[in-house]
Amino acid sequence: MPAPGSRNNAGRAAAGAKAARELDHPFRTFMRLIGFVLRLYGWQYCAVIALIVVTIVAQVRGNLFFQTLIDDYITPMLASGGRDFGPLLAAIGSLAAIYALGVAANAASAVLKAFVTQGFLMKLRNRMFSHMQKLPLGYFDTNTRGDVMSLYTNDIDTLRQMVSQSVPQIFNSLLTIVMVLASMVYLSVPLTLVVLVVSGVMVWTTKVLTGKSGTYFSRQQKSVGALNGYVEEMMTGQRVVKAFTHEEAAKARFRELNGKLYEASNNANKFSGFLGPINNQLGYVAYVLSALVGGALAVTGTTGLTLGALVSFLTFVKSFTMPISQVSQQLNSIVMGLAGADRIFKLLDLPEETDAGEVTLVSVREDPSTGALRETDERTDRWGWKDLASGRITPMRGDIRLNDVTFGYVKGKTVLHDMTMFAKPGQKIALVGSTGAGKTTITNLITRFYDIDSGSIAYDGIDVTRIRKADLRRSLGMVLQDTHLFSGSIMENIRFGRLDATDDEVIAAAKLANAHTFIEKLPAGYDTQLTGDGASLSQGQRQMLAIARAAVADPPALILDEATSSIDTRTEALVQAGMDGLMKGRTTFVIAHRLSTIRNADCIMVIEAGRIIERGTHEELIAQRGRYYTLYTGLKGGGSSEE
Repeated sequence: MPAPGSRNNAGRAAAGAKAARELDHPFRTFMRLIGFVLRLYGWQYCAVIALIVVTIVAQVRGNLFFQTLIDDYITPMLASGGRDFGPLLAAIGSLAAIYALGVAANAASAVLKAFVTQGFLMKLRNRMFSHMQKLPLGYFDTNTRGDVMSLYTNDIDTLRQMVSQSVPQIFNSLLTIVMVLASMVYLSVPLTLVVLVVSGVMVWTTKVLTGKSGTYFSRQQKSVGALNGYVEEMMTGQRVVKAFTHEEAAKARFRELNGKLYEASNNANKFSGFLGPINNQLGYVAYVLSALVGGALAVTGTTGLTLGALVSFLTFVKSFTMPISQVSQQLNSIVMGLAGADRIFKLLDLPEETDAGEVTLVSVREDPSTGALRETDERTDRWGWKDLASGRITPMRGDIRLNDVTFGYVKGKTVLHDMTMFAKPGQKIALVGSTGAGKTTITNLITRFYDIDSGSIAYDGIDVTRIRKADLRRSLGMVLQDTHLFSGSIMENIRFGRLDATDDEVIAAAKLANAHTFIEKLPAGYDTQLTGDGASLSQGQRQMLAIARAAVADPPALILDEATSSIDTRTEALVQAGMDGLMKGRTTFVIAHRLSTIRNADCIMVIEAGRIIERGTHEELIAQRGRYYTLYTGLKGGGSSEE
């Protein structure tokens, strides 16, 4: 008898038990998930359940019909020697119709399940991604990319299996067990007891072997993670491995991790591999015992068991133990699915980035008759801050001030201490200092990627907390040290700065960043496709594209975080000329690595340990012979600034 015994059942059981321990409110999570599904595909999912019921009823009714077929048609014909096959053929036709109904219902439920599952997952992924875009930056700082990606891969996959397979299968199995057991009791109570005894042995055997292999499956999962992590690390660090000729050491470490995976997998599958054969053999035992006992009862006639009833009963024996194993397997899948749902719901329950801003950034024109600023839908070279409550428009000048700002990423660990600084309209402010001094933190606070603990930040006299975050960030073009390019053409990557930019505007921005020359030399020019974060380009080329992306946005103000750090000296001179043109008339904050690029800054601020220790022009700071003098002369002497 083909009783199911997948060698992965033990692994599922171990993983399911672990997930159950990590789950706080499984029933609440289950009801929330089912409610989510029913709100989206309520009648379709109910139709799936109804079709499952039809399938099971047809199967049970067909098996019971064997008794009628044999006792009422075949046996009388054999006894009388009749040759009228009409009634028998009609009975067989009825049996075929019953099974055809079951097959049709099963096929329809499979198609409908696929529609419901894929549609549900599509809408859930859309909701997850939409919500993720509204989360504060701190979420991405405290969660690794692997953890976030696992929500869209592993956890979504466990939900797919749960919604499309586990829940319907458990309903199918439980209903099948109840209906088959009732039918078996109806046919023969003694034979039912025989099957129940053997089924009890199967359940006990499965529990023992699952416990034996569960520990090893847990070790296997850990070993898989360690091995995959090591392979990924070696792929990304292959240049370093070859540079230091550590190939043999890398291979030795891989063999060690692979050996641990083999040991755990071998033991896990050794125990779980017994499940299938043992359950199959016990199924055969149940079938044979039922046939022997049933044959004796049918021959003696002591219990009224007929030949047709025995045939029907033996047919039920084949399908009774299968649902029992399926329920055990699917329950673990449901627990794992609920663990995935719990993590997804925790993401969806995270508070979105708050934004109570009531001031927006608008394009403006000056009324020729009154001189007042008027909002316009056309893109102009002038900007204004519009107060939505009063409708008043204030000219955007680029005056940015920090007053007694204190901030820490983690409570109790202050990064900036009573920071006070200002940038007048059109000024170029340079921030220099050691790594971890707080330079990038200042720009993160100006853009409101994080909110300050105390003090205030004002933009043209308006507290930045009153400005809508999207408008605040739109007013601040940014070029970051960690350049990120998206999969797509070079034209599309530059246009990311302003999606409605024309091709001519994109090309003009590339020329401003001096990227146009190298782009034209590429085989497909601006249509060259980039993948892997622009891996086919040099670091300097990638940086120039990032600068062009900021240029096409044409922002009122700029933040340049190590904008030329990855560009060689010759290229730097070309880019710097373009950057000077981009910065002209704009308030600009520059975090400098190469101090030679900020000699013309209106004000240079030296930051150490979250405090401004020096400020002034290049000449003034050199004359002071303080920290800036040390950094600058070290650079001039062939070293590099501390960054």
